[in-house]
Amino acid sequence: MINKNIIALGFVSFFTDMASSMVTSILPLFIVYTLHEGVDKLGYVVAIATFISYAFRILFGYLSDRFQVVKPFVVTGYLISAVTKPLLYMSGSWQSTATLRGVERVGKAVRSATKDSLISAYSHGKSGKTFGFHKTMDIAGELLGSLIVFGLLFYLGESEELFRNIFLATLIPGIIAVIIVVLFVNDAPYKERENHFDLKQDYHILPLLFLYFGFIFFMFNDSFFLIRAKEVGVATAYIPLLVVLLNLTQTLLSYFIGIKVDAMGATKILTFSFLFGVFSIGSLYYNFVVMGFIFLGLFIVGSLNALRAYISDHAHNKGTIYGILYGGVALFGALGALVTGVIWEHYGSQNTMLFSLAGMGVMLLGHIIILKEKKYV
Repeated sequence: MINKNIIALGFVSFFTDMASSMVTSILPLFIVYTLHEGVDKLGYVVAIATFISYAFRILFGYLSDRFQVVKPFVVTGYLISAVTKPLLYMSGSWQSTATLRGVERVGKAVRSATKDSLISAYSHGKSGKTFGFHKTMDIAGELLGSLIVFGLLFYLGESEELFRNIFLATLIPGIIAVIIVVLFVNDAPYKERENHFDLKQDYHILPLLFLYFGFIFFMFNDSFFLIRAKEVGVATAYIPLLVVLLNLTQTLLSYFIGIKVDAMGATKILTFSFLFGVFSIGSLYYNFVVMGFIFLGLFIVGSLNALRAYISDHAHNKGTIYGILYGGVALFGALGALVTGVIWEHYGSQNTMLFSLAGMGVMLLGHIIILKEKKYV
């Protein structure tokens, strides 16, 4: 049976990700078509938000392990995110949007590595299953948020006023999440452990992480998937349904994939996830947008469940290694978004997708070679 703290954290993530999805379902369209900024500016916003969101996770993951602080970081992170998302209501340029997204992502940075440590502490040897459940709650919240946005766009029509009011409304689920984490989630029991901090014990995990970082560099952020959908003729009101499809794919399969991680091993699941990533960009290239979103969902849920479980099972300093995971995603995801935006703006989407496919193909080949030589743990 899943621990009650994991269930409570699941609902915290449910409401937080509902609010996040209400923002991300329309933010790329808001930047490019409402504020009339280019796709390169969207790349800047994505890069800044991605870097801040993930880079600081290294720091707070380290601080959590070093000083055995867990729940205070989790609460603080959710509170920052809850009160800053609605401020996008006042944004009037890509610079102000990037600033607000950056501040909001600080909250995610503060909580994420420590939240994963908290989940790991209550996993009781079933890390794949536990992270699968938590990811299911994540994506269920995102799914509902996307459906809310679709309903509003469908019945009220696309307008700048509606976009801004949606941003403002995210305060409600954000505050609900903060209340749940404060009242119903206990701190990690391993705070009193006696073993000392020694990062050298975790060096063996780094090769797998760095190969994943390379793959992330070439993988499109989902914001570019939305712009591609608009580019091929999908009406604005229906674009949130593609986000629904993305989230539904993850919701339906996350728990199942978590069980498969425990049964088959994280590295094998990661191999399939890399393949799904390649298929997602290939689908976009041939204008199969719906299939592109399905494969993107499979890539996201498979790779994150596999890596989080892998760290939970093999890392000594879990908070720090989770922080390194997210920090690497920050650096390579931000650089990838910058490069993607610039190539897209100056050379077109087709050339950008070819660049992405070539890079991911190289990373997948490297992963298969290392896996066959049994150089992973």
